[in-house]
Amino acid sequence: MRDEEIIELYFKRDERAIEETDNKYGDYCASIADKILKNELDVEECLDDTYLRVWNVIPPTRPEIFRIFIGKITRNLAFDRYEKFHAKKRGGGNIEEVLDELQECIPANHNVEQSILANELSSIINDFVKNLPEKEALIFVGRYFYTEDISAIGKRLGMTNNNVSVTLNRIRAKLQKRLLKEGYLAS
Repeated sequence: MRDEEIIELYFKRDERAIEETDNKYGDYCASIADKILKNELDVEECLDDTYLRVWNVIPPTRPEIFRIFIGKITRNLAFDRYEKFHAKKRGGGNIEEVLDELQECIPANHNVEQSILANELSSIINDFVKNLPEKEALIFVGRYFYTEDISAIGKRLGMTNNNVSVTLNRIRAKLQKRLLKEGYLAS
């Protein structure tokens, strides 16, 4: 079924929308959640939460690219779930490693002003990624959206682990420079 048809089922409040979403994107969403949660039961619960969230936001929202829309919801719910269950345990996990890598160039949300500016920051980062060369964008999104291991990215793109790491360092430096220019980081 085409995405437009699935979205129309949501607008008609037809419960088949969830079934069709699962048929078309269940494996994709499970893959996203599994890279973050690493637990089959948590992944299943995350998928259930994803479908409920999609049901609750469509309508009124009409996503332009349904795959990205549902993938982002899954990713955010998986991060929330991970954070909830690992709040007291720091270190040793891929999520902590990914977040630590970005910490130097992404400002923390410690106050109301930062929370208000989060949408603008998100737009700047999206623009930054769109303007990266394709291979760099794939590396950045693979690491920081899908939380892929460096070795998985290297294997997928035919690169050595060291080459991926060096590329990520360079991309983070470019991002940091952009955020300094935009006034999101103090120099």
